Amino acid sequence: MALSANLFLRQNQSLVMTPQLMQSIQLLQMTHFELTQFIAQEVEKNPLLEFPSNDAEMGSERVADADEVYARQTDEATSDDGYDSRTEVLSADWYESGGSASVSRLTDELDSNYANVFPDDSVPQRADAPELISQWKSMPGSGEGADTYDLDDFVAGQISLRDHLAQQLPFVLPDMGDRLIAQYLVDQLDDAGYLQGNTADAFERLGAAADDINRVVAALQTLDPPGVFARSLSECLAIQLRQKDRYDPAMQAFVANLDLLARRDFATLKRICGVDEEDLLDMLGEIRQLNPKPGSGFEAGVSEAIMPDVVVRSAADGGWLVELNPDTLPRVLVNQTYFSKVTKSGDDHAFLSECLQTANWLTRSLDQRAKTIMKVTSEIVRQQDAFLMHGVDHLRPLNLKTVADAIKMHESTVSRVTSNKYMLTPRGLFELKYFFTVSISAVEGGVSHSAEAVRHKIRALIVQELPEAVLSDDDIVDILKNGGVDLARRTVAKYREAMNIASSVQRRREKRALAKVAGF
Repeated sequence: MALSANLFLRQNQSLVMTPQLMQSIQLLQMTHFELTQFIAQEVEKNPLLEFPSNDAEMGSERVADADEVYARQTDEATSDDGYDSRTEVLSADWYESGGSASVSRLTDELDSNYANVFPDDSVPQRADAPELISQWKSMPGSGEGADTYDLDDFVAGQISLRDHLAQQLPFVLPDMGDRLIAQYLVDQLDDAGYLQGNTADAFERLGAAADDINRVVAALQTLDPPGVFARSLSECLAIQLRQKDRYDPAMQAFVANLDLLARRDFATLKRICGVDEEDLLDMLGEIRQLNPKPGSGFEAGVSEAIMPDVVVRSAADGGWLVELNPDTLPRVLVNQTYFSKVTKSGDDHAFLSECLQTANWLTRSLDQRAKTIMKVTSEIVRQQDAFLMHGVDHLRPLNLKTVADAIKMHESTVSRVTSNKYMLTPRGLFELKYFFTVSISAVEGGVSHSAEAVRHKIRALIVQELPEAVLSDDDIVDILKNGGVDLARRTVAKYREAMNIASSVQRRREKRALAKVAGF
């Protein structure tokens, strides 16, 4: 057969990842903060995009020409009895918003004081002490407008650990050279207040003698909070015990063998410290009162409150009402009026047409993002109805494919939607990923259980155990099997270690020691 070259005309469809499509995908997995920053950048670049004003947030849309808005309001406002609301529209324009008179504007433009004429329209006074509103009914701001105060105005600013230490340096280190060494060491502290790195690095960087740096470290270890500038947990506890004048030889041996305390090997500790059981329990009680992380009580960085993206409430018919949180919904408008005015002049028509296309795409993408979040969360609420009703024991095993098949979407879309988003439920605030757990098989082919629910059961069993009847991993396996959960012993040990729960031998020692301290 002879080979020859031929031309064929064929038509097919393919999905091309355009830049706009890639940004639409990225919008799904953005958090509220990231989405707000992205929209702010788009508004800055695009002259046709703008944030809504206060009136627009209250329901009016300033996206069309003023004449078109007026005509639409006129058509919709005419009632059956012949009442025409054009007068109300005009008055709303004159009075600024809502058809209600503004005292400040009337006072400025008419040069008169109308504060007493419209007492109900005056600016509500803020409460001087919001925590006492329920007790002081006569306090300004305790009436109907008492919710206008900002709670952040009454919160004291937190000081950082470095600022707290810097205020104390002049009292313990009068020499300026020592203060420079101290400032370098302060920068080496971690969030817990421990001195990171080796002091040998300070020798090379600062060019100071080893004796000078050790002397500065010893002086810094006397600062508040007690235990700061320690290089290990043992040293941190020793510093606090010295300040309490309780660092005797027995306590010194106790602190030097914290690994035995972690294993609850009290018999070996008694022999090393040379004390009886009663003294050892007293020493253990003193250790428990110390702070292993002295720097944790200070502000480490900027903390941000978690804003729920979805709110779930009980409905009147016994179901669940799923709503998007209006505080996290992005608001952006397209200024069609500006586009029509500028394009009539013919200047920069191509640029504004591209801006209009980008603006319309952004609004459609945000709307599609909100609809997708509603679909995914509604299906999660439907799947986890038992959890919302009865608690974590009834959390069902769920995966991305189950939700994706139910809402006719791809698993990757569901994964992006559930990333870094939160749902506020009657049970508390949960990340959407919390509701997706692996399935654990049941005994004799029963209903499978969620891994999170099984971990909760293991934790509850260990909390309720008695000192004379501490449950081993095999005992937990038998109890779970009687409850219909088929779980291997190594899986129980893995879950227990993941929850930072000690073994049965260590728990037995600790519970017996605590029982003796309590006098049981």
